[in-house]
Amino acid sequence: MDPMARAAHSPYEVYSRPEWSELRSGLPLTLTIDDVVRLRALNDPVQLEEVSDIYLPLSRLLYFYVEAAQELHRATRQFFGRSDAKRPFIIGIAGSVAVGKSTTARILKALLARWPVSPKVDLVTTDGFLFPNAYLREEGLMERKGFPESYDRTALLAFLNDIKAGMPNVWAPVYSHLVYDVVPEERIVIDQPDILILEGLNVLQTGRLPRDGKAIPFISDFFDFSIYIDADETDLERWYVERFMRLRQTAFRDPKSYFRRYAEVSEEQALHIARGLWARINLVNLKDNIQPTRPRADLVLRKNGNHAIETVMLRKL
Repeated sequence: MDPMARAAHSPYEVYSRPEWSELRSGLPLTLTIDDVVRLRALNDPVQLEEVSDIYLPLSRLLYFYVEAAQELHRATRQFFGRSDAKRPFIIGIAGSVAVGKSTTARILKALLARWPVSPKVDLVTTDGFLFPNAYLREEGLMERKGFPESYDRTALLAFLNDIKAGMPNVWAPVYSHLVYDVVPEERIVIDQPDILILEGLNVLQTGRLPRDGKAIPFISDFFDFSIYIDADETDLERWYVERFMRLRQTAFRDPKSYFRRYAEVSEEQALHIARGLWARINLVNLKDNIQPTRPRADLVLRKNGNHAIETVMLRKL
């Protein structure tokens, strides 16, 4: 099939960065460079220009999606003669380790919260729904951490169900990257947001459908819009290793850090360890579980080797 035919049959409209930037349509930038520096993750050099070129048009698009979803909900309530609680708009963000999911999630949260209507926007990561390390060790899953089976899917689905139903004061567990574990007895409370952003490696995962046809919910069933952040595997490995080496000089040196031992080895040993962790765990998870979900996203943000988004792919309606 020639390239033009492939494009015609693709489920996505593809935009270059300049083409996508034009869709900002005069929307004012409400973040400063200081805001961006504060919001970006370690080793993710997103600049104010990228916020303007990529995230402002995306914010404008999401405004229309949220308005349409709310109008549909109002029409449905009117049809059934009900006065249900408001239904939050849920955005899922997926992608590999080290691709920049947390930066995207935080920037979007800041931009959406500054819409003229001032919606209440909350952000939750799926890290808190990982099983505790004690359970993972018992089940032999410590080297599968981040794989679909390492999450308490039942708890995560119950959380999303309560949020979507408009329930007040829904709690979510808290994860500490310092101690590399869920924090016992610590919770965050999400109280009827207008918009919820859920960020995680495998949020677009489906799994095997039951042969008897009985309904089983997937995490993505609760999403109104989904985003996948994409990059070449070689770039992802490089970013992962670079981040690991920077953490050796910072967070890993904390006496409470789970990874304290990596701060005490030589640089050569640390590089060997980082590359081994990538190849043995993160690359396998990417190939087997994360990357196959990319075609399910409503929007794909494609990064180049400099961590900059160069292409935007929007699913055709």
